[in-house]
Amino acid sequence: MINQNAAPFRRWDYVKITILGFAITALWQSLHSIILPLLILDFIPEDQKSTYLSSLVAGGLLFAMFVQPIAGDISDSSNFKWGRRRPFILIGILAVILLLPGISLAGSFAAIFVVVCLLQVAANIAQGPYQAFIPEMVPAEKRGMASGFRGLFELAGGIAFVVIAGRCYNETSGLGGLWLVLGSLGFVLLVAMFATVFLVREPPALAIRRRSPFATLSHAFSKDVWKNPSFIWFLLSRLLVYMAFTTIQQWALYYLKDVVGVPDPSASVANFIAVGAVAMIIVVWPAGYLSDRIGRKSLTVISGLLGALGIGIIALVHEEGIILWAAGIIGVAMGIFNSTNWALATDFVPKNEEARYLGIANMATAGGAVLARVIGPAIDAINRVSANSGYTFMLIMCVVYFIGGAVFVLGVKKRS
Repeated sequence: MINQNAAPFRRWDYVKITILGFAITALWQSLHSIILPLLILDFIPEDQKSTYLSSLVAGGLLFAMFVQPIAGDISDSSNFKWGRRRPFILIGILAVILLLPGISLAGSFAAIFVVVCLLQVAANIAQGPYQAFIPEMVPAEKRGMASGFRGLFELAGGIAFVVIAGRCYNETSGLGGLWLVLGSLGFVLLVAMFATVFLVREPPALAIRRRSPFATLSHAFSKDVWKNPSFIWFLLSRLLVYMAFTTIQQWALYYLKDVVGVPDPSASVANFIAVGAVAMIIVVWPAGYLSDRIGRKSLTVISGLLGALGIGIIALVHEEGIILWAAGIIGVAMGIFNSTNWALATDFVPKNEEARYLGIANMATAGGAVLARVIGPAIDAINRVSANSGYTFMLIMCVVYFIGGAVFVLGVKKRS
């Protein structure tokens, strides 16, 4: 049984409580980076692709922002025989698998939009409760390590399926390649879900407070969460860094196609993300280990500055080989950030409200992803005035976001 009193907490235990992150990240990385940017081109005007892609992804993420804390809060106050988390993981992931074929079957932009929103609802019903495993089960002095494992699996899932999607689904493959990617995603989600449900043994919940559905909705976002200034600075820092990372990731395909002029944009963006992900994998576990020993803030500042450096290189050099080196720098930055910042998030979590607080922490992730897409119409508008200048504006904003994230974390004064 995995709990805070178990000794020792073995590496296999880290794997069991983080493996679901592999599948969830595989889902969203492949959808957001490869599948949706290509799929919508069949239904929208070419010169408005950034605007439509922004509305599609941001609309889904708005559901994620609110569903995840609510699902987490309901999970915190539940007391099922299987535990507080695993029933939600089972239901949410099964719903995702049933919805996946809708991506390929959708015959219009509106239909794709509906399917993406429903996928976000289902995935976050599972993800909100799942995120409570680390603060709930891992000893405080090992949470940086656990966050490193979590980041490692998420990155591995992301890189694997971006590469698979980039190779199998492109402008010439047709729907056959898309069905292959979606089928692979469904299989991985099913395996990860069963591994989590049957291998994890949740600790017994203490002092559960049962609430009505209305009370749960009001409690999920109640003002007590916002009374800690350090938590607010943490959220702002996380928001800005994810705005930067999501922006460059979202428009990498269009940037490589329109500015760099690569012959196969789908394969090139897969290489771009793969290089970044490999760099993340190399540093994510050591960063989590170091955050338990030298602190979270300094590493978060370093990650923000490194991210700004990588973006600056992309803005100045329009050569694919150099851009891949820049992707590696950004990958190092995000690997450090993913481990240390999530460990910092667990420092704010009170007992028996783990899923609720981490759901709100991930509102900054989803919120950053939503706000990153707001720049889409501006990119299109500036490009119409001056060819490809919209992408220059986009890169400048990424630098601002990364530096802002590094500065704001300095406001985090103490653990709560």
